[in-house]
Amino acid sequence: MSTESDRTHAVVDVPKGVTFSVHGRRLVAKGPLGTTERPFPSDVVELQVAGDRVTLTLRLAPGRKASQALLGTWAAHVRNLGRGLTVGVEAKMKVVAAHFPMKVAVKGDELVIENFLGEKYPRTSHLVRGTQAQVDGEFVILSGTDLEQVGQSAANIERTTHIRDYDPRVFQDGIYLTERAHFKEAS
Repeated sequence: MSTESDRTHAVVDVPKGVTFSVHGRRLVAKGPLGTTERPFPSDVVELQVAGDRVTLTLRLAPGRKASQALLGTWAAHVRNLGRGLTVGVEAKMKVVAAHFPMKVAVKGDELVIENFLGEKYPRTSHLVRGTQAQVDGEFVILSGTDLEQVGQSAANIERTTHIRDYDPRVFQDGIYLTERAHFKEAS
């Protein structure tokens, strides 16, 4: 996938089998691994699909740095959505339980963490829509089709096990990101 750009346009090559469309203020991407939907600033950037290329046109004054940054950002979003829908996205987290044995399980769209620091009530972390979690021993593997959704789910899990009022040098219990959200290798 490559991107060509000038001051008002950016052209992104789309992988085979992926289609983009704008419905109101929503960008819908469909591919071999599913469908992803996200908000799209249709009043600022116009999206046109022609064959295997997507052209993004800036509707703002092109001389401003913020306008150029917005165009580049949305070109990257389109590239990431296309690649995620063809090869998938994955992140890996490690469960660290030095003081109390933690029990981690997936229930619906939540990750449930029981006995964290000996707490009586379980902590839960919300998985963003489109993200699946799998517990494999001391690892939690997150997968999906959208890079941002998988990354946000990992951040939600880390934040859920953040320790307050204890010395972090001693109490290192938690669930930590070991491999950032990345595209799976094409096999």
